[in-house]
Amino acid sequence: MHTKRGATAPGRQTGQGRPRRAAALAVIPVGLSLLLAACTGGAPAPSGSGTPAPSTSATSNATGTPTAVAGQLNPGGSAADNQAFFDSVNQALIASNPAAGGVDFTSNLRTNGFDITAMQVTADTTTVGVAADSIQFSVHWGDDCLIGQYGQGQYTSVVAPELGTGACLVGQTRAIDW
Repeated sequence: MHTKRGATAPGRQTGQGRPRRAAALAVIPVGLSLLLAACTGGAPAPSGSGTPAPSTSATSNATGTPTAVAGQLNPGGSAADNQAFFDSVNQALIASNPAAGGVDFTSNLRTNGFDITAMQVTADTTTVGVAADSIQFSVHWGDDCLIGQYGQGQYTSVVAPELGTGACLVGQTRAIDW
């Protein structure tokens, strides 16, 4: 049996279910917004014990002028112990060079005592030649990783366990040959 277009099925009134469907369609974008907001939360609070040493290091900005950096590298400490210094070094670079890219971050970290052979960095441009929205860079530290991300004027970092591959970053990274 075929029903005419616009005819209702037996026992069902016209328009029944539409308010529920409209409500469901309104809830979906709100739920997605909340989910995305949870994924883009602020940087976690630095972990570690003790107060960083009051000494400072110097880092070079794009003009070669040293920029003061709070704290110091603790080679015998954990990744968490060094996160505040990692952040300080990266934030000083961003303050002096807001357009900093992968070469800038890795070179600056090396200048401040981090081992460049333990670093990874993602490309500054996409596969189609467009500037990347953000870059990630990392320093492998024991079984953990100091991971920084910078893009669209925002910097964040995290200490995370190394991946099963022994690397810090997922996906393709570029060779650090500078």
